[in-house]
Amino acid sequence: MTHDCSFLEALPLEDDQLSFADGHRDSHAADWGAEQLGEGVTPDAVVWPESTDDVSTVLAAATERGVPVTPYAAGTGLEGNAVPARGGISLDLTRMDDVREYRPDDFQIDVGPGIIGSAVDERVAGDGLFFPPLPSSGDISTIGGMIATDASGMQTVRYGEVADWVLGLEAVLADGTVVETGSRAIKTSSGYNLTELLVGSEGTLGVVTEATLELAGRPEQIRGGRAIFETLEDATAAVSEAVRTEVDVARIELVDELSARMANAYLGTDLPDAPMVFLEFHANHGVDEEIDLCRTIFEARDVARFETSADDAEMDELWRARRELAYAVATYDADLEPLHPGDVTVPIGAYPDIVRETRRLAEEHDLLIPCFGHAGDGNLHYSVLVDRDDPAQIELGGEVYDAIVERALEFGGTATGEHGIGQGKREYLEAEHGSGAVDAMCRVKDALDPTGTLNPGKIFPESDERE
Repeated sequence: MTHDCSFLEALPLEDDQLSFADGHRDSHAADWGAEQLGEGVTPDAVVWPESTDDVSTVLAAATERGVPVTPYAAGTGLEGNAVPARGGISLDLTRMDDVREYRPDDFQIDVGPGIIGSAVDERVAGDGLFFPPLPSSGDISTIGGMIATDASGMQTVRYGEVADWVLGLEAVLADGTVVETGSRAIKTSSGYNLTELLVGSEGTLGVVTEATLELAGRPEQIRGGRAIFETLEDATAAVSEAVRTEVDVARIELVDELSARMANAYLGTDLPDAPMVFLEFHANHGVDEEIDLCRTIFEARDVARFETSADDAEMDELWRARRELAYAVATYDADLEPLHPGDVTVPIGAYPDIVRETRRLAEEHDLLIPCFGHAGDGNLHYSVLVDRDDPAQIELGGEVYDAIVERALEFGGTATGEHGIGQGKREYLEAEHGSGAVDAMCRVKDALDPTGTLNPGKIFPESDERE
């Protein structure tokens, strides 16, 4: 589907803010997940707005002409969230990457949507502050993208997800209207919570042009380590019990033995060929007591080795192995490729169950399925590896992928803990929320974007799409 975007040339944009060139258009036709999904359409034009006024002008003109607009930034999404599904305009927000205002006394910072997450931490580090919910990809992904998918990361078990740290937003609706949501106060009960409505909406309700983020003080005591188990069942049970006992842990990550082998092959590390739990504890005092409590719980689950360290270099190497697992999985076997990555999340009491079911399905169907993820908040990352030249195995892999999502929903969980629905998980929306809730979501979409300008082809199943 193509659209006439020549009207953009008449808008008050500089020459370098607009392109119809094939190279620019092609580079906005995919993100990390779109190639694996086999979806996405090359946009008819790319626009780089540099201000809220630019965004408003483009959206108003596009809506008037029935041209779809898809917000885009770093392209690190895994579900095709920012990839055009209907052509039109790719609105690249990466030039809006400035710090608008920084208020260290209030633990707050106002930033543009195109700023890279780690740049926020760098800006505030001198005052002993940080932005706690950064995902593992925080050094390559933007704040706007994190807000769009309500991202989270390794520290969610203690600090929560991005939504918990967004105090307010400036956003532009489909017709060009600029709205401001939320408050600089840390709490408010005034009116509808439009901030949380926009967070996680994947650019289907509005385009975020500024975010007010809450910051936290960096803890004085940080200790990291790992626990090695004989069995994966013991590892997941230990995580579940530690979280339910409310051990004050900032990170608690699962790495199964297959994931460890993949990390070793990719990074040249020497992780043991065994299930592991990576740990990090944050405190201003009493960190040793929390470590001892965690050790006691893990020993009751027959931990083979429990070791901690305060050495930054040693811990950086350990966490690097966890951060780069996505690359390790993708390059592990030249004859196999992963289907798009899963990120189901279940209540913490069901975490051992979802990992056990995933392992059972892998063994039953003779498939490689590494299991890892943010175990402390019930988040399981997995990839089903298949031979791309074997249609039968691709079909089987898809069925197993679906089965894992279905099990997660049966356990009271969600199809996506942090990647968003995008194009890849639309089929699960109604199964998770029910037809009534999906219809209510569609009515919200219709109210704020009646012409279907903003990011069409995302989130909603085909039968519920609003054109």
